[in-house]
Amino acid sequence: MSRFKSILSRIVFLHVVAVGITSVLMALALSWLLGYATNNIHHKAMQEQAVAVGEHLEAESDGHLALNLPLDLLGLYSQAYGRYAYAVTDDQGRVLFSSLKDNAPLFANDSRTEPVEFLHQRHGDATLSGASIRKAVGDRVVFIQTGEDLANRDVLIDDIVRDFYRNVGWITLPILLVLLFADIAIFRRALWPLRQASEIAAGIGPTRPGVRLPTVELPHEVRPLVSAVNLALDRLEEGFKVQRDFTADAAHELRTPLSILRTRIDILEDPELRTALRQNVEGMAHIVGQLLEIAELEALVVDSSEKADLRSVAEGVAEFVAPLALAQGKDIALSGETAPVWINGNAEMLGRAIRNLAENAINHTAPGSTVEFVVEGNGTVSVLDQGPGISEAERSLIFRRFWRRDRRKQGSTGLGLSIVQRIAELHAATVTVENRDPHGACFSLKFTALES
Repeated sequence: MSRFKSILSRIVFLHVVAVGITSVLMALALSWLLGYATNNIHHKAMQEQAVAVGEHLEAESDGHLALNLPLDLLGLYSQAYGRYAYAVTDDQGRVLFSSLKDNAPLFANDSRTEPVEFLHQRHGDATLSGASIRKAVGDRVVFIQTGEDLANRDVLIDDIVRDFYRNVGWITLPILLVLLFADIAIFRRALWPLRQASEIAAGIGPTRPGVRLPTVELPHEVRPLVSAVNLALDRLEEGFKVQRDFTADAAHELRTPLSILRTRIDILEDPELRTALRQNVEGMAHIVGQLLEIAELEALVVDSSEKADLRSVAEGVAEFVAPLALAQGKDIALSGETAPVWINGNAEMLGRAIRNLAENAINHTAPGSTVEFVVEGNGTVSVLDQGPGISEAERSLIFRRFWRRDRRKQGSTGLGLSIVQRIAELHAATVTVENRDPHGACFSLKFTALES
């Protein structure tokens, strides 16, 4: 059962098995009913034949019995025909009349106690099946036995069964196929609320934490599970909210002490100590600012009607980081589309994402090299550097919060790329990284461009 990955496939498989077993059982039941009905017809026919033979028994004046069968009955019980036979015995079991060659009774095991008995008897290669009835003729009681060779009756049954399956049985397969397709449609319709719930569940994420699974049209058997999932989502959302609020509150509370610390550092007389402490405070302020930015992004919802020009945003970021790059002996270049590239998004958030990529590229590229911005018409903006690149093992780690390749390096918080990824999620975009040849890295943000 483990190879079936969906409820529908399991139900269809089990239904096919059930239909197959039911078909076999129905065939066996029909065969038994056919045999039962045939036996009843046979017994009735044998009883009627015995009654017909008895109607031609007469008591003579000397007390003996005479049997005067008409021509049609004589032909029916003739040895040449060989299908039917009769015998008449008295109450002592002596044979008075018989159509058999040896003048034997049809059923030697006749108990002669019941008005009507249905018996079987082997005669040479033939097996006779028939009836024995008791009848009073004059002042004597006789038992009239009539039987049929079962070999002839089996031929008749075979004909009936063969004709039935040839004329009627062939329609069973199309009916089962129609039933199977109808059941598949019914099962799919019954599982449609689950499919809808699955599609809604696929959309639950950081950008839509308040979405819950519907329970109105779900089957009663599944509703408790969905309700439990919704309660779990409520708890998770509440936990994320508490964590987000804590981060924001802590960052806000740290701003005031940092401002006071800056003021006190500025009045120190030792210039070297003042410079070192100021660098440390600026690093702490940078971390606090990024924590506030993360808290802000967690609560941000991008308006689907808001538009931004990706070319204009990238150009603005390039102008903003150019002084920083030039101060470190590095160049900034902007290429690609010159016309506006419109996408759904918040221009300020897009600028933050591209600026984080640009600052990351500037920090990891050597002096005398170039950091390049490339804007494409399909809604992609890339930032290319000439640094050491990103190894395969690190590509799954660099977007984690507070992850740093070298924790001893000053000025890096490990939050920049996680902010980039969060902004990409808010805009239903993807962020990818590839190494350049011969060295360097290319970070790309891929949005969906709007039709102009």
